[in-house]
Amino acid sequence: MHQSQNTGRRNRTLVPEARQALDHMKFEIANQLGVNLQQGYNGNLSARDAGRIGGNMVKKLIEQQQRQMSGQ
Repeated sequence: MHQSQNTGRRNRTLVPEARQALDHMKFEIANQLGVNLQQGYNGNLSARDAGRIGGNMVKKLIEQQQRQMSGQ
């Protein structure tokens, strides 16, 4: 697949039903980190803060999946 064909797919939710839960997690983590996240566009958010939020989301999702896979 050429890069031009892949444009616009970065923020696609693979399971659309999970969008609300992911948004809730994002705001919960931002709050825990002390990052002022707004509904909608957050163009004023630094790359560092966005990375901290996203990184913590990935970490939490991996932990949840590992617990589920181990039967806990």
